[in-house]
Amino acid sequence: MKMVFSTCGCGCSVSRSASPLERQPLTEEAAAASAGGSAVQQCGDTEAAVEQAAREADALQPAVAADGPGGGGVTDAVRAGGSCAAVTARGTAARAEEEPAASRSAAGPGAGPAETETGRRDGMIRLPGGTFRMGTDDREGFPQDGEGPSRPVTLDAFYLDACAVTNEQYLAFVRDTGYRTEAERYGWSFVFHLFVPERLQPMVDAVVQSAPWWWKVDGASWRAPEGPGTGIGERMEHPVVHISWNDADAYARWAGKRLPTEAEWEYAARGGLEGRRYAWGDDLLPDGQHQCNIWQGTFPQENDALDGYAGTAPARSFPPNGYGFYNMAGNVWEWCADWFSPDYHRTTTSLNPAGPSQGQTKTLKGGSYLCHSSYCNRYRVAARTSNTPDSSTGHMGFRCAADA
Repeated sequence: MKMVFSTCGCGCSVSRSASPLERQPLTEEAAAASAGGSAVQQCGDTEAAVEQAAREADALQPAVAADGPGGGGVTDAVRAGGSCAAVTARGTAARAEEEPAASRSAAGPGAGPAETETGRRDGMIRLPGGTFRMGTDDREGFPQDGEGPSRPVTLDAFYLDACAVTNEQYLAFVRDTGYRTEAERYGWSFVFHLFVPERLQPMVDAVVQSAPWWWKVDGASWRAPEGPGTGIGERMEHPVVHISWNDADAYARWAGKRLPTEAEWEYAARGGLEGRRYAWGDDLLPDGQHQCNIWQGTFPQENDALDGYAGTAPARSFPPNGYGFYNMAGNVWEWCADWFSPDYHRTTTSLNPAGPSQGQTKTLKGGSYLCHSSYCNRYRVAARTSNTPDSSTGHMGFRCAADA
């Protein structure tokens, strides 16, 4: 199989309808590219692991339909992942067993005073609006993405979720509405190669030509993030993934909210800091401390997971920014309301900009757990990318906004 690596390995341009796939059985050479196989196949067949899988199955009932993903016995579900997706790809079974406790200890503090609103404002922070400088002229920016020039933007007051929508929250939506995501309707989604369980690897029939670490996995969806037999029982507080823009919009409408504009998202992400590179300042590791969930190591083969996570982290991990928002850098890409354009901002209004009236792709912000400075330095506040509204991957999620 031909392996051609792209310059944006996190999958910024991996889309369901626009990414050429190699429609061939996965060869031994391609499987070997996983450098030791999946991180999520190391839990073993211990009694504790079986109990964990049973808890995952209980957590998803009755939301998981009988004909949905998740087939196979509880032992298969454990082999396929569960909470072990959060460990490094070369981690040990012992590390995998420690992960749930580690996730709890890494979670940030509870909601602050700004989050005490009730009703649909639960878990949201009210921002008063005002004028800030959006975009960047930083030498580390990507001009072709439309990050610059830096310009003043004025926003009205609005609310934004303190953290990304979690599996637990999305499960409530599905239980109430019976909604089926586009990944479920298409029957597949993109999974990062190190997370595909060994037993599913022979069934992978296509990878993305320009980013062969993204594998098309039949049955992968928000409730089975690494494919059939995997689950979210130990990841209920993690951001929901394998969510298309259309899926995110449907949830937001159900919740009486909406998706944020890119300007609102960036204003919130800056946390009151003017012109800084990251949501916490200009230093990636202040005092040597990790502030976000991104890749450490050699992409795409080895993630040292020095920040504690190789896959998603709980939605309230790491310290919040100056406005109280969690994980505005790394963890999962977050959908915005705007159609994407690299130059529309040069001519549009500076008052409550909302992007073009039409387009081919929707804007995403924030970067993900797969981003690394060597190839995709897009966990900076001004960074942006896009994808088609029907696309889903294991590193795309969202948070909601609401009018004040």
